[in-house]
Amino acid sequence: MSVHDHDDQGPALEQSQSVVKKADEKMMVADEASNGESLNVELDPKMEKKLLFKLDLFFVPIIMLTYLSCFLDRSNIGNVKVAGMPADIHASDSEFSTAVSIFYATYVVFESPWAVLMKKLTPRNILTGLCIVWSLTTTFTGFIESVGSLYATRLILGACEAGLFPCLNLYLTMVYRREEQAKRVSYLMSCAAISGAVGGLLAYGLLQMDGIGGKAGWRWVYIIEGLFSFIIAILIWFGLPNNPEEAYFLTEEERWMMRVRNEQRRKYMGSEEFSWEEMRIAVTDPKLLFSAIVQFCQDILLYGFSTFLPTILKSMGYDSLMSNILTVPVYIWAAAIFIAIAVCADRYSKFASFIFTVNIFGIIGYILLLTVSNTAVKYFACFLIGIPTYTAVGLNLAWLNVNVAPQYRRALAIGLQQTIGNCAGIVAGQVYRTSPYVLGNSFSLGSIVVSQIVVVCHGLYLRRQNKLKAQIESGEKEDNRRIHTGDGAVDFKYHY
Repeated sequence: MSVHDHDDQGPALEQSQSVVKKADEKMMVADEASNGESLNVELDPKMEKKLLFKLDLFFVPIIMLTYLSCFLDRSNIGNVKVAGMPADIHASDSEFSTAVSIFYATYVVFESPWAVLMKKLTPRNILTGLCIVWSLTTTFTGFIESVGSLYATRLILGACEAGLFPCLNLYLTMVYRREEQAKRVSYLMSCAAISGAVGGLLAYGLLQMDGIGGKAGWRWVYIIEGLFSFIIAILIWFGLPNNPEEAYFLTEEERWMMRVRNEQRRKYMGSEEFSWEEMRIAVTDPKLLFSAIVQFCQDILLYGFSTFLPTILKSMGYDSLMSNILTVPVYIWAAAIFIAIAVCADRYSKFASFIFTVNIFGIIGYILLLTVSNTAVKYFACFLIGIPTYTAVGLNLAWLNVNVAPQYRRALAIGLQQTIGNCAGIVAGQVYRTSPYVLGNSFSLGSIVVSQIVVVCHGLYLRRQNKLKAQIESGEKEDNRRIHTGDGAVDFKYHY
């Protein structure tokens, strides 16, 4: 070997040693993270952006499809109503309204338990199991012959779907930082709107199968959508690992970055040990009260509007097929608006102002729907109502999510907020009884006005708490607060 060969190898050898040295440094940092020591590592923004893109690419589609299937199976009862389901099972208007409401009887009971149990049962087990049971329940709904059978399937569906949203939301907190979550929650909630569009298109197509195999078209809606949910259960099992930082698609360097990110947000995640004291703190937290009231009011819109939109359109003079197809543009619009606003909320960490603004459009929409007789104007009003229907619900959840820590405190807070909020489903089924739903739309208008007042109060409360923390941190005031851990820490700033 010549001297020149040795010279040529010099830079390569130095580069190789540099790479090994960096790898050793990363392993040392990873070891520090595993020992629970504080990390002051700053990740390369470009590499972190690449990591986020990869996480979004692999996790978000599965999460979105899961919630899409869940909402399809829940809300398709509105699509099949205009296709003759009540007559086929001999259900009166009041009995059908009860079937809509009864879903939430088990839904609100099981939400908090599922959220708290996710850690013990593991995300993959709980999400896959629930999805399998509700997919089978949806499929068998296509074979019911009586009102009692419909009640039974709705109760089972409610008990299973209760765990999905809080568990998926908690899963997002295992993957993303605090300031990255609003946009991801928006992806999740936008599926509620997308499911309306997909549900309308599916219902339009599947209702054409009326008579095939001797079954009514509405039965095929349940059978096909139930089978779709079963496929989603398989995707969950293979696509959502219990520990996101060990995901199969991550490189060793990306797994190290995930460990660093997890360590840096440890205060936000908190202890993994269950604590009854954390449960008590969560239940008595004013933030939960504000958030739960807003969620209840906004869910009146969500469940009233999304469930009964096909019937609202039918009351304008459209036939059953056209009533379903006309829901599609409204839902697509609602989903697009939600994602756009959620991205802004994520960037600027502002929630109260965005929720308050979108609700103004909803107020105008309901006023038009209640007072105007022109069909075109009424249809336009549906687009206005679609703006806050999903956006306000999703932003309000993300708002609570980023302002409560640590983990078990957040799990119970989210579960309780969703439990109280989803009681609105019971109310919506009772106030939306007979077309053209003057009572239901009036109740929704009143709910959105109440929500506006509570949103303002919530924002002012958080602003005052941040000011108090700043005064304590600077030494202007003595810290006499009862809670100093988790989100009660003086360096934990609330987003309002």
